[in-house]
Amino acid sequence: MAETVTLSGKTSPGLLASLDPLLREWLPRQRWFAGKGRPVTGFSLVAATELLPADGRLGLFHLLVRAHQPLTLGAEPHPGDCYQLLIGVREALPPRLAPALIGHVDQGPLTGRTVYDALYDSRPAEVLLEALRTQARIGGLRFEREPGEEIRTGLVPRLVTAEQSNSSVVYGDTFILKLLRRVVPGINPDLELPLALAHENCPRVPAPTAWLRAELAGESYVLGVLQPFLQGATDGWELALRELAKGEDFGAEARALGRATAEVHTALARALPTVTLGHTQLQLLADGMIERLEVAAQAVPALRPYAPALHTAFTALADLAAEGRTWTAQRIHGDLHLGQCLRSPAGQWWLIDFEGEPSKPLAERRMPQPPVRDIAGMLRSFDYAAHSAVPQAEGWAEACRAAYCSGYAEVSGRDPRMDPVLLRAYETDKAIYEVVYEARHRPDWLPVPMAAIERYAASDPH
Repeated sequence: MAETVTLSGKTSPGLLASLDPLLREWLPRQRWFAGKGRPVTGFSLVAATELLPADGRLGLFHLLVRAHQPLTLGAEPHPGDCYQLLIGVREALPPRLAPALIGHVDQGPLTGRTVYDALYDSRPAEVLLEALRTQARIGGLRFEREPGEEIRTGLVPRLVTAEQSNSSVVYGDTFILKLLRRVVPGINPDLELPLALAHENCPRVPAPTAWLRAELAGESYVLGVLQPFLQGATDGWELALRELAKGEDFGAEARALGRATAEVHTALARALPTVTLGHTQLQLLADGMIERLEVAAQAVPALRPYAPALHTAFTALADLAAEGRTWTAQRIHGDLHLGQCLRSPAGQWWLIDFEGEPSKPLAERRMPQPPVRDIAGMLRSFDYAAHSAVPQAEGWAEACRAAYCSGYAEVSGRDPRMDPVLLRAYETDKAIYEVVYEARHRPDWLPVPMAAIERYAASDPH
């Protein structure tokens, strides 16, 4: 893609140069920065848009910046990840904005000014909501709103500080704006799927009210989505841990969550195309799982003794495909676990965050897949919750598993446990991924997926 710079219709070649030394220090420290462990060697500017004039008391720039880093050994050539930044400009920061500091500029057009992450500041956050309300077009930015949806003025913004791979701002108790930090061109499922579900009147996913895109050199980037804020809702992971700590049964919640999952899957199958996976596609699926197992076994020695038995989970799937068995694939959530679910005080469950696994290519995240992949993710999440309890809750995950699958069957008409080979393959694949992740990032958690690996290795694939 051609690199372009638009600054309220004007170019400013010195802007990025003035920010470069500060961003090299600040960007890798952010939780949503994907290239940790590798130094940033430089930046290129994809686009810059001035939202508030930088020569005033408060300036605001919207930047899309590509970070260049050395490639890891064996990695494919890559132009560098593109990040969305909202840069505030002030003479000096008030104490309340100290956590947002990026640095003090000593070169270029912003010399002598202080720059900071503008999402911490109420005025820049208000600018974004007003632009969505008025459906503004500023440079290459497109602020768009669902027909018939209204956004009232005067909503007080606050940054959600617990975000991981993205950033979110809550406006009053009415809306939440999720801003994607690492962006790629194309249709982002975090907007695509909730819009499709809204048009199917599926009540289990908050319907998008508005969104932000960039149109650059013939390519479209989804940058953010505004949705209703689910006031008083509890994160599914937190709720499960709370109930575990009290020794309470979670079966009713797991069943309701299974029903909600099936409602979303059923609506997605109505809204978007489905495909039949035959022998060739299923063989490719099994081959991919086998390859991930082999790579994981090289990376984590503790996995190697179990690899031959785990391998049978995937060959059993390939064997069924060779016998002529087929499965239906459709659009799914793609990264479903308890933390991607919210429960209202009245007991209603919602599914959120349809971005999929951000580390995977967008085209892969948008491919139809068997719904059981989502189900396997949730079953693994129950296992993680059970192992987080002190003392561990014996039988808790198994009870949740049974309730969740039963609830799913009540809506979909098919119990996931009726496909034991496919379910085992996806659960095994997920646990292998978890082993690699925990070994690299959270070694203390490694026993959780390893306990599952031991169970899957001892189980019958048929």
